[in-house]
Amino acid sequence: MARNRDRIGADIVGSRIDALDWSECVDRIIGWAARRESRYVCMCNVHSVVTARRNPGFGQVLNEADLAAPDGAPLAWRLRMLGFRGQPRISGSELMSKCCARAAQQGLAVFLYGGSAETLQRLAARLVRRFPGIQIAGCIAPPFRKLAADEDAQVTRAIEGSGARIVFVGLGCPKQEEWMAGHRGRIRAVMIGVGAAFDFHAGVVRRAPRWMQQAGLEWLHRLLSEPRRLWRRYFVTNTLFLAYLFGDLVGGRRQGNR
Repeated sequence: MARNRDRIGADIVGSRIDALDWSECVDRIIGWAARRESRYVCMCNVHSVVTARRNPGFGQVLNEADLAAPDGAPLAWRLRMLGFRGQPRISGSELMSKCCARAAQQGLAVFLYGGSAETLQRLAARLVRRFPGIQIAGCIAPPFRKLAADEDAQVTRAIEGSGARIVFVGLGCPKQEEWMAGHRGRIRAVMIGVGAAFDFHAGVVRRAPRWMQQAGLEWLHRLLSEPRRLWRRYFVTNTLFLAYLFGDLVGGRRQGNR
């Protein structure tokens, strides 16, 4: 088990993942938001930790996050094996829902950054219907390229000036995590990388049935929905994750036997 400030968790193939339940996760985020602290939250799955293992720069981004939650079922399973009994999977889509509900109750404005203009329009409308009283401080659909310095400064000013306390970021991994890390200290809000949650909540992409989510098979549903785009990603990352995990387990046993 590893400790860092108020974080409790463990190393999974090189990335520090937090061990916490739903109430702890949401309470921590809402507390930061209420105090308007500049923080960023990474939702970690097999793809993100494998990317971090292969890219030390991205690994640093994950390890320096204020919270790195186990979004992928294999990460939650691994935490349970390491002694964190009952560790749930903290999915980005559900976390977004829970945070929106609390934000609406407490009058904390939220901002939506990422996705397409059409998706954001549908998403904002659905959030307003689902969470009465929620304040959408603004929405920005950035271009699918790296922003120039003046463009980024304009975006930063827009988000900071909106008064948002929570910024949901839907740029995909690793872009969203790198963006959040680069804006911590510049945007006084809790930035949460929620990946495909924008598409799910906007109704653009259908989420996996509940039984598949609970069985840790949501990745399979996404693969079957978009096989040509995702087959290589899942085949490569899942294989590498198992290889890295096995290597770490064997290495740990060898060190323990010395």
